[in-house]
Amino acid sequence: MPIQILMPALSPTMTEGTLARWHKREGQAVKSGDVLAEIETDKATMELEAIDDGVLGRILVPDGAEGVAVNTPIAVLLSAGEGAEALAKFKVSAPPTVPPAVPATPAAVAAPMPKSNGAAAAPTAQPLVGRVFASPLARRIAADSGIDLRSVAGSGPSGRIVKADVETAHGADPAKTVQRARPLAPMAGEPGFELLPLTGMRKIVARRMTDAKQQVPHFYLTVDCEINELLKLRARLNERAAGRYKLSVNDMVLKALAIALKRVPAANAAWSDAGIKLYKSVDVAVAVAVEGGLYTPVIRDADGKGLETISTEMKSLAERARAGKLLPEEYQGGTVSLTNLGMFGVKEFAAVINQPQGCILAVGAGEKRPVVKNDALAIATVMTVTLSVDHRSVDGAVGAKLLAAFKALVEDPLTMLL
Repeated sequence: MPIQILMPALSPTMTEGTLARWHKREGQAVKSGDVLAEIETDKATMELEAIDDGVLGRILVPDGAEGVAVNTPIAVLLSAGEGAEALAKFKVSAPPTVPPAVPATPAAVAAPMPKSNGAAAAPTAQPLVGRVFASPLARRIAADSGIDLRSVAGSGPSGRIVKADVETAHGADPAKTVQRARPLAPMAGEPGFELLPLTGMRKIVARRMTDAKQQVPHFYLTVDCEINELLKLRARLNERAAGRYKLSVNDMVLKALAIALKRVPAANAAWSDAGIKLYKSVDVAVAVAVEGGLYTPVIRDADGKGLETISTEMKSLAERARAGKLLPEEYQGGTVSLTNLGMFGVKEFAAVINQPQGCILAVGAGEKRPVVKNDALAIATVMTVTLSVDHRSVDGAVGAKLLAAFKALVEDPLTMLL
């Protein structure tokens, strides 16, 4: 019997994805473990492997299709010995969208039926109680447009709200959707431009950053750190490693931040409406720039790991991030974030908090600057760091204690090894 291949859920929060491209074509033999296709989420591109042997009988979703809901049939696999006849008889089933039957409440049973005036009543959207059944694309359009889905009448299977329903509620003509997606013409006096299509990653980044700046009350703390001793220790450790690994300044900064959070646990926190979450582990998410956006792979339990382990893990995660091969569990979570633009010569900057975390540390370039020591001018390599803090979960004094602990570790790095 033919087997349906469904759009997989690659993470607990995934509701839809993009079918980037098929590796197999219709009529090709498939063995268990073969890569069938590449699936893109907002964070990664992952391979879909076959779990059965057979022949790829029919592709239902083409290359490049966006907004494909989880559990949607994307292809049909024929078993050994099956051919065109079996494929012709096979009916593709729709993804499970029908809600379980809900018993009528006493109030609903007692409600009187409206009297008929002899004319057919026009269907009207009724307020929905409980869960709203809508496609992922419809939910996204509604969120972007500020539409309450409970006020939208669904025209899909079993009353499911689909894209056209939301566009109609927004006063849009679904037939003109494609026209609206065409490149924008320059406004009066505006120079010509090239309009880059928005990728799924860029849309997610834009939405998350906008939400963070609108919803999170940021405040910022900045401190200068002398890193001469840190650079000397790094050079000695790399020399001793003899090529087995190569520590970066960022590896050592990450370790210092993790230990500082362990020493100031009140800063290892996040806000929630139910209360402030005080995390038991220190998991540092590190911003890694990629084409079209960024990833934040996570070093788990960073305070308890040695510099060699941190360096090796970070290198592996960064390489796979740039290749779009990170697993969801490798970039989800994190109790604090670290971002470094020092390699680009940026002296100082303030980062946007990565919700729902409470803090993010922005690291600038280390550079030689004049400093005063013992009432005399001297030269030191100084690095400026800025801590962005969510004031709902972390107070100013707590943030200051965290930066003080971080500065002490960076300026006396041997204490990180104790």
